[in-house]
Amino acid sequence: MALRRNVGVAVDFSPCSREALKWASENLVGKGDQLILINVQPSSDYEQGVVQLWQATGSPLIPLMEFSDSNITKNYGIKPDAETLSLLNTLSKQNGIEVMAKIYWGDAGLKICKAVADVPLNCLVVGSRGLTGVKRALLGSVSRYVVNHAVCPVTVVKDSQSGH
Repeated sequence: MALRRNVGVAVDFSPCSREALKWASENLVGKGDQLILINVQPSSDYEQGVVQLWQATGSPLIPLMEFSDSNITKNYGIKPDAETLSLLNTLSKQNGIEVMAKIYWGDAGLKICKAVADVPLNCLVVGSRGLTGVKRALLGSVSRYVVNHAVCPVTVVKDSQSGH
């Protein structure tokens, strides 16, 4: 019997992160694995309540059923898009994959790497917007940071819409 793996996918509900999620679902996640969505919200969006409670450690693991409930996700300050939720529900029902989400607040690169150790993750998939040259130098690159600092294998999936 194969060991269950915790496969992480960094999601920000952009087309780029949906590409990473699709890639992971088609190429990496297998029956019995647990798919862990890692979402990082900017720290400037802190509100009272739930966010402050989980500021240091990130949220507890949130089961897909709760992650699909807008009343629950609103408490965490996130709004998953319909396409991402549809993809996750299909993956869960058809492939028997357990889907969980963990939300952090703060610097995306740092918090994604923290999730690798916290959960812990066996591997991680991140999207890349394919920024080049000056844009990358000015904005930095979360995917580059994660590749260089995460303590597990990382796969970077390029956004097919970016044209690079």
